[in-house]
Amino acid sequence: MDVTAWALVPVAALLIVATMTVLIVGMAMKGTTSRDRATVLRAVADVLRAVHGRRR
Repeated sequence: MDVTAWALVPVAALLIVATMTVLIVGMAMKGTTSRDRATVLRAVADVLRAVHGRRR
């Protein structure tokens, strides 16, 4: 692999993960009432922290 591929693969992976995160949050928010949205967003943030490796 050349240098360009080494630079583009992580960027593409990050873009794919970010897109999937937005789609998952959108699907989760569509089926909730306004009072449950904070709980859904908190759960998504906890999952993202766990994937990233940080805990509260």
